[in-house]
Amino acid sequence: QVPLVESGGGLVQAGGSLRLSCVASGRTFSTYAVGWFRQAPGKEREFVSVISRGGARITYADSVKGRFTISRDNAKNMVYLQMDNLKPEDAAIYYCARSKLLVAGKGASDYDYWGQGTQVTVSS
Repeated sequence: QVPLVESGGGLVQAGGSLRLSCVASGRTFSTYAVGWFRQAPGKEREFVSVISRGGARITYADSVKGRFTISRDNAKNMVYLQMDNLKPEDAAIYYCARSKLLVAGKGASDYDYWGQGTQVTVSS
């Protein structure tokens, strides 16, 4: 069973919105922090946002602060990334990842399982 599966990607015009979802398998979802990363063609994977186990601690990359909102519903094993006012530079494959760390950071090494990704395309 795949630990994490993303959905919700698609094509949107600049200024539009998308909501990405990440569903986790298993009964221990609430014991993991969950982060979102993205990777554009020819670029390295970069941190987008992370939410702590209970949702009280949230961090965003400066590039998305004020436009993206991360949230989670532990009863449904779901994490969401609401993306508003999308820009062409937001286009990438978006990945969710889980971390056992009490405080998960921006480094990919903090995360042990990754989803397969969902494509986000933003037209100008």
